[in-house]
Amino acid sequence: MKRILVPTDFSTNAYCALFYATRLFQNQPCQFYILNTFNVETPVLTSRINTSKGDKLYQELSASSQDGLTKTMHSIILDSKGLQHSFETISVSKKLVETIQKTIKNLEIDLVVMGTKGASGVKEIIMGSNTVKVIQKIKNCAILAVPDQLDFKTPKNIAFATDFKCFYNEASLKPFLEIVTAFASNIRVIHIHEKEKLNETQEYNLANLKEKFNDFNYCFHWIPGFSKKEKHIQEFIDKMNIDILCMSQYKYGLIESITHEPVIKKIGFHAAVPFLVIPEVS
Repeated sequence: MKRILVPTDFSTNAYCALFYATRLFQNQPCQFYILNTFNVETPVLTSRINTSKGDKLYQELSASSQDGLTKTMHSIILDSKGLQHSFETISVSKKLVETIQKTIKNLEIDLVVMGTKGASGVKEIIMGSNTVKVIQKIKNCAILAVPDQLDFKTPKNIAFATDFKCFYNEASLKPFLEIVTAFASNIRVIHIHEKEKLNETQEYNLANLKEKFNDFNYCFHWIPGFSKKEKHIQEFIDKMNIDILCMSQYKYGLIESITHEPVIKKIGFHAAVPFLVIPEVS
């Protein structure tokens, strides 16, 4: 059974990400863990006199978290009738990224699903800071970032963006190929090349990908681009009717420039489709 962790701040976008995930894996039973973290700010120097204030704040925030999780779980159960999914809630008074890392390890999570915007809904920020931090920090688990209030539709075309600098084994490609297999999706491999020819390592990794994709309907798209990779990828998504974009997470790779916050805020890797980040090869 697939184990999926869905952090929520009780925003509409967070719920839509949860709903999207239930539909993306509609053909298999999944265990969903709905996580909410809350932070109790306490002064460095706290006297015995005012510790009760901190306790009271904790109780209030904890009760609010539990209440929100209960409402979310009731809603998603109603919205998932007929699907073989089960749901549990987790409420923790700790930082989000740290909690996600521990939960992945303790519960053997296969996938983390997040909305791209939080409760603040700031229009100028196309990918919320929490989502960016999770993509930057979580290296051992696949992550799916779902755009703001996106309706689910069958993923017919899935783009796989790569610079061929990374070797992909079966384990690293599993989250991607599971979705491709479930919906018989077309794989569109997109390579934005900075040089005319691939080096020896890139040629090897290209051959490896061809072998791994041999049983699927795939094709390669070579796009020249020496700057603004984000723009080229977005244009490709629009032109080819891409339903999900997948990239690999590894050091100095393509994804690092795209998930760098100034790039997201200024130029904009516009998250128009779900963004699947598969973990680096261990």
